[in-house]
Amino acid sequence: MSMVFAGIGAAVLVAVDAPWSPVLFAACIQMRLLCNLLDGMVALEGGKKSALGSLYNEIPDRLADSVIIVAVGYAVHVSWLGWCGALLAALTAYIRVLGGALGLPQDFRGPMAKPHRMALLTVGSLLAAPERALWGTRYALLAALALLVVGSLVTCATRTRAMSRALIAKSPAIR
Repeated sequence: MSMVFAGIGAAVLVAVDAPWSPVLFAACIQMRLLCNLLDGMVALEGGKKSALGSLYNEIPDRLADSVIIVAVGYAVHVSWLGWCGALLAALTAYIRVLGGALGLPQDFRGPMAKPHRMALLTVGSLLAAPERALWGTRYALLAALALLVVGSLVTCATRTRAMSRALIAKSPAIR
């Protein structure tokens, strides 16, 4: 269901030229996160957590994030920035999972982990609605997307540095 809400939100933001479309987009972002939260809670609380479930949880998450972020790029008419943001968002998750594959605890630190990215885009969208109605501009969304890109770069660097330190501490001979 998170993919459905991501798709609906993206379509509305890009295809509907109305002041309320960013508000619906923000609601879809939150519904996408709620679906993700409920899915995880059901798996954990119901004792149904499995490696296969994790696989089918992670892949739709990355796709939904990408759909949302790319849509913002198209909505502000800077599509390359949306694609860059989606790539960096996926890279933050890749670095987290790579740490886990190397035997380290998965690192969810930010400053632009998934909850932070989605909160930033939600706020940017809610600010975009009155901006769009009053002036017809899209600077709030553009600023949110630019911050997402910069923050994701910092997150990638922060996680990589922490992973490097942890690997060296685990085995000083790998320097």
